[in-house]
Amino acid sequence: MNLRIDLSWLLMVAEHKTPGDPQVSDWGALVAAVARHDAEIFGSAVYSDPHARAAALLQLLLHVPALEHSNAMFASAVAYGYLVASGLKVTTSPEQVRDLALLVKQGKADVRAIADELRQWSV
Repeated sequence: MNLRIDLSWLLMVAEHKTPGDPQVSDWGALVAAVARHDAEIFGSAVYSDPHARAAALLQLLLHVPALEHSNAMFASAVAYGYLVASGLKVTTSPEQVRDLALLVKQGKADVRAIADELRQWSV
């Protein structure tokens, strides 16, 4: 299943899953996230499964902050929410989420590595 998100879904996640309902500081980052998760080349999906799509969202939103604060929390909530909305059961710990966000932010995990970690969170 290739779940498609839109700007309103990202804004809902920001409103409900980040403290203090931060304002959007870069609308382009949100537009880029919507486009990236659904990217196609010659009719073939760039990110073919929910884990890869969630990984692409997480990576982009961590490297291109969209909100005035709490961007790591937002990016993690978007990835988690995407997996759940795709029908997957996800179990993880705050430490696993923190560790993955740190690796991504430091540039130590590409989309494939992020997707592999997200697969470990799925039951």
